[in-house]
Amino acid sequence: MEHFYKTHFELLESVKSPINRELMNDINWQNRLVGIKGARGIGKTMFLLDYIKSTFGNDKSCLYANLNNFYFSQNSLVEFANEFRKTGGKTLVLDQVFKYPNWSEALSQIYDKYPELNVVFAGSPVMRLNDDNIHLQGKVSSYQLRGLSFREFLNFKTGSSFSKYSIEDLLKYHTEIAKDILFKVKPLAFFNDYLKHGFYPFFIDKTNFGEQLIKVANLTLEIDIPYLQQMEMKYLPKLKKLLYILSEDMPHVPNVSQLSSSIETSRATVVNYFRYLRNARLINMIYQGERDESKKPDRVYLQNPNLLYTISMTKPTDQAMHETFFLNQFNYENGIESNGKKGEFIVNQELTFKIGNNKRIASNQGNVFMATDMEEVGVGNKIPLWLLGFLC
Repeated sequence: MEHFYKTHFELLESVKSPINRELMNDINWQNRLVGIKGARGIGKTMFLLDYIKSTFGNDKSCLYANLNNFYFSQNSLVEFANEFRKTGGKTLVLDQVFKYPNWSEALSQIYDKYPELNVVFAGSPVMRLNDDNIHLQGKVSSYQLRGLSFREFLNFKTGSSFSKYSIEDLLKYHTEIAKDILFKVKPLAFFNDYLKHGFYPFFIDKTNFGEQLIKVANLTLEIDIPYLQQMEMKYLPKLKKLLYILSEDMPHVPNVSQLSSSIETSRATVVNYFRYLRNARLINMIYQGERDESKKPDRVYLQNPNLLYTISMTKPTDQAMHETFFLNQFNYENGIESNGKKGEFIVNQELTFKIGNNKRIASNQGNVFMATDMEEVGVGNKIPLWLLGFLC
């Protein structure tokens, strides 16, 4: 146990978390079992350590442990939790939890055996929680840690503290909101930087962002998906090829027969691969009408603009980047569907958004909005695209 405490305090000393994450305030930390899922590279470990440092400081009633540690290849996680509890421990924070065999069963046993112990755990977005996991049903409070919104990126770059807005307020008061923001900063001066390297917090490390992101994507494909989806490694090249094909043609209108031929697999496997990539937060998919993952999507996008800019070997079009940005920012808490038209989205089954300055809307279409490029302030149903990054 002392070895883990030593590592715990060394990590806390190294914590420098200049980016305040909105999720920190949304989580009910009093729940006995809190699960935090998130893609590689979006800062789960730093988020956990920031929570520990801000809440517990040097109090030994909390302990961080990474289940990648070789110790857990030979020792029981349940017994580790019991030992921690017996020495006065109250909050156990577990990272990379899916690396532990039968992790969900072990967490369930800890929950049942030690009601005085709170457990916070983090891992891959491919993990199954809640209703998808028989061991954790009714026990775990599940949250998603996502990459930085444009608002969070702008706050970090300018030292601001802008708050997020509801979709209702943003649509109704967008002109006034934009003017208030412009009084303090010039958002468009930062917008293209965000599209290229603002979604993943490791941009602050001043390393080669593109190479780091390629590494993150490859680790997701090579480790997370095969490990949790029980996919044989021999099929990995097909999955990588599919992702690359998608990146070269954004937004991608999938022809499943053609894709299955290109990666030499069945149509059903292509549809499964779509699901794997979506669950791993590498792509987004939209459907016409209710989502049905047994069928092909209407359009496929890479999950965020940074991925599109980095993976594609050809420069993405502005339209592709802006649609990807829109879907990424709106997809946090809103249902998105396709109406079958290029550059258009249906939000929450009632609002239509058209992306780009070349779109037209009639004056009597109160539920139709146009997200305009490179506009500082909108008017009426025309909203600056950058401002939609303040929804999250």
